[in-house]
Amino acid sequence: MTARPPTSLPVLGLMLGDATGIGPEQCARILADRRMADTARLLVVGDARVLQQGMRDAGVALAWRSYGTPEEVDWENGEIPIIDLRNLDPDSVSRGAVSADSGRVSGETLAHMIALASAQRIDGIVFAPLNKAALHAGGWHFNDEHQMFAHLTRHQGFFGEMNVLDNLWMSRVTSHVSLRTALEQITPERIDAALSLADATMRGAGFAVPRIAVAALNPHAGEGGLFGREEIEIIAPAVAKAVQRGIACKGPYPSDTVFLKAFGGEFDGVLTMYHDQGQIATKLKGFNRGVTVTGGLETVFTTPAHGTAFDIAGKGIATTGALEQAIRLCSRLAASRRSSRLDRQVQLAPSFR
Repeated sequence: MTARPPTSLPVLGLMLGDATGIGPEQCARILADRRMADTARLLVVGDARVLQQGMRDAGVALAWRSYGTPEEVDWENGEIPIIDLRNLDPDSVSRGAVSADSGRVSGETLAHMIALASAQRIDGIVFAPLNKAALHAGGWHFNDEHQMFAHLTRHQGFFGEMNVLDNLWMSRVTSHVSLRTALEQITPERIDAALSLADATMRGAGFAVPRIAVAALNPHAGEGGLFGREEIEIIAPAVAKAVQRGIACKGPYPSDTVFLKAFGGEFDGVLTMYHDQGQIATKLKGFNRGVTVTGGLETVFTTPAHGTAFDIAGKGIATTGALEQAIRLCSRLAASRRSSRLDRQVQLAPSFR
């Protein structure tokens, strides 16, 4: 008997990823055996032909049914629901290579899903791996998908990419910019905003009081000013200000030892100053388990922390661990957001006595 997801679970839009990479195969594999049925109600949004390609790659079969809107989905039906946009024939693009057409369609599909999420017609978005170069070549001229999401959701204010590995949360003050630009962007105000974002996002994931370590910028945390004064003049004052506001953060710690403390259980998260400080540590620790979260936006977005793996696309050997973790985390965050909305509605409702 086919497992059916409980109707109390969040409805998550599942985007198949860049059609030239491993995403369609990964999605087909987890949909075929319903391994996530107790985690979320998954609604595929994209082209059914791409899903069928993924089925062939994964060597699996699954029954699916096309719907026009999320509201039409019969969750008691045993078939996988899909909103078939019919926007990309996978035979028209080359496998395992950057494709402007695939990048363009990836962006268009995500834009469609964002419109659904913004109208609260789905509770969150999980997307299989994308390719930034393909998105850019396809006309989505942003440094990364997170900037694209902020643009499409008309977000104002600080937002950022966060990475989660085994429930340890890594966030950044700067992200997909050159190292020279990152150094210019490291300011007390930006560190304070990043700490606020990390604290709020982790609380939404169930942490009562997240313990956050803050990484230094310079070797040996500046060695008392010998190797640079950013720790003294910028980072430490920002940490102290955040502590005064009730954020449980400490630092700055040398970046070559801060993850030993975090993975040892002393902290729940680490705020790094630039992209590779955290990415090297987490990808070395668990490349196929990490999840990326777009923090700070109204819509919940999660995705595997790894990329499109063009070198193995179409070979049927892609693992699904990170995608499964992305679905679990998106469901957890979406359920928390939904609960918070309901609480606010109750608080705002008029009382009759």
